[in-house]
Amino acid sequence: QVQLVESGGGLVQPGGSLKLSCRASGSIFNILRMGWYRQAPGKQREMVAGISSGGNTNYQDSVKGRFTISRDDDKNAVYLQMNSLKPEDTAVYHCNFKKLMGSGIADYWGQGTQVTVSS
Repeated sequence: QVQLVESGGGLVQPGGSLKLSCRASGSIFNILRMGWYRQAPGKQREMVAGISSGGNTNYQDSVKGRFTISRDDDKNAVYLQMNSLKPEDTAVYHCNFKKLMGSGIADYWGQGTQVTVSS
């Protein structure tokens, strides 16, 4: 019943910046990790950045130093600040929440937001 909604995508020039947001439509508890994934046409979906409940972060090597992930548990939100954008960053970006369940870990996905980096 929980829905994740992304926003903040758009068209930017190389070197520009965007901030993506993802918020749950309802209350959600026991979130172990929030993250961002992206998928370009003809490519496999890849992890971009993740943040644990304790605030530890990890990034795909290609975005290290350019992207910053953050979370706000009170708002059930995760953000991705993207700087120094490159054409190869063009993709549909999806947020992901991993929730602890009695039987294991459940994944929740947003619908995606398009990021296009082009001159």
